[in-house]
Amino acid sequence: MDGLGRRLRASLRLKRGRGGSAQDNSGEAAKEPERAQEHCLTNFAGGQHFFEYLLVVSLKKRRSGEDYEPTITYQFPKRENLLRGQQEEEERLLSAIPLFCFPDGNEWAPLTEYPRETFSFVLTNVDGSRKIGYCRRLLPAGRGPRLPKVYCIISCVGCFGLFSKILDEVEKRHQISMAVIYPFMQGLREAAFPAPGKTVTLKSFIPDSGTEFISLTRPLDSHLEHVDFNSLLQCLSLEQIVQIFASAVLERRIIFLAEDLSTLSQCIHAAAALLYPFSWAHTYIPVVPESLLATVCCPTPFMVGVQMRFLQEVTESPMEEVLLVNLREGTFLMSVGDEKDILPPKLQDDILDSLGQGINDLQTSEQINEHVSGPFVQFFVKTVGHYVSYIKREANGQGHFQERAFYKALNSKANRRFVKKFVKTQLFSLFIQEAEKSKNPPAGYFQQKILEYEEQKKQKKSREKTVK
Repeated sequence: MDGLGRRLRASLRLKRGRGGSAQDNSGEAAKEPERAQEHCLTNFAGGQHFFEYLLVVSLKKRRSGEDYEPTITYQFPKRENLLRGQQEEEERLLSAIPLFCFPDGNEWAPLTEYPRETFSFVLTNVDGSRKIGYCRRLLPAGRGPRLPKVYCIISCVGCFGLFSKILDEVEKRHQISMAVIYPFMQGLREAAFPAPGKTVTLKSFIPDSGTEFISLTRPLDSHLEHVDFNSLLQCLSLEQIVQIFASAVLERRIIFLAEDLSTLSQCIHAAAALLYPFSWAHTYIPVVPESLLATVCCPTPFMVGVQMRFLQEVTESPMEEVLLVNLREGTFLMSVGDEKDILPPKLQDDILDSLGQGINDLQTSEQINEHVSGPFVQFFVKTVGHYVSYIKREANGQGHFQERAFYKALNSKANRRFVKKFVKTQLFSLFIQEAEKSKNPPAGYFQQKILEYEEQKKQKKSREKTVK
């Protein structure tokens, strides 16, 4: 492994959660929708900074050999007067980032054409907090063969659509001069991140174009703002998406394969987002760098993306019970074999029926996101939505979850069998730990859907009584 890979390895930490399962931070040097564990990123109310850093990562030829090493060639802002601990943390973060901006190895050659790519990666700190790297890889302006570079924005905020627009503005200015990027990013850094449904307007001057006003609007429904399900729908059938969801629910090992970085990062974020309101807390690497391909041999749960060029290395690696998803062909290259039987049959049919209804009439990404996410949220509402009633609280407010009574409360044998397994996962354990600690009544989108479902059941009972 090269020096950069060694530096990354040195900065990684393993942490253990409830139940003793390891969480490997290697893929995200360790932050898409809700808590600080996985895919579900924190739901920000608004007010904090948009980003921590804007970085430019370029390829520099090594002194020995013909290959290249990704290197940070621009950083904004520069941090000064940091305490020793803060400086060490920053150095660990900055040393890991180049590897994820160029995860496809070091064997590059100057190019005259290169299609721009927008992708993201996730970095998890030792304390479990996460940072997201939003990346735009492109050829710099100029003539003749040249090497691509990456503009990378590091932020604690999960809002992919909004940051894609910011990268569009960075790219537009990059065609003129790096000096034009600085005032735009400075204005962005001074602006407060908007609350859901709100807009921030920035004033920016561009030579030969004059002053521009750039509006950045955050979606009203913030629980899906970090994800775009469209790529997943284009690559896979509805049945395959449900099988991937089932595998993730039981915290299995899942590998996604695709040619380009954009497809990989979008599909893996989408797959993780299907677990809402639960959060994937295990190894999670949207695009695995070449030097970290050994991750696929990990015996603990993981959800990772690998470029198709590394297919042979992956298939020749010793792997246990893995779901290997070929996004290019829309096939499963490897599977455990029971993916169709994990979920209760009736509820699985309900998901597929809901997904299939009117899917061709959807136009906007918001409509697609809501349509795809909804049936999976309903699945959790029907299977575990009664959890609040089975948290018994002491006088001091501390809660204790009554696990056995919880799954025994389900009438359906198939549902009971599934939930009995699901309550043993870290997905559920972390969710319940938060609920046990919380002294406030549950709130948010999931709770809203639970209340709607309970009201529907009451109305149905009322109608049945009237008929009798």
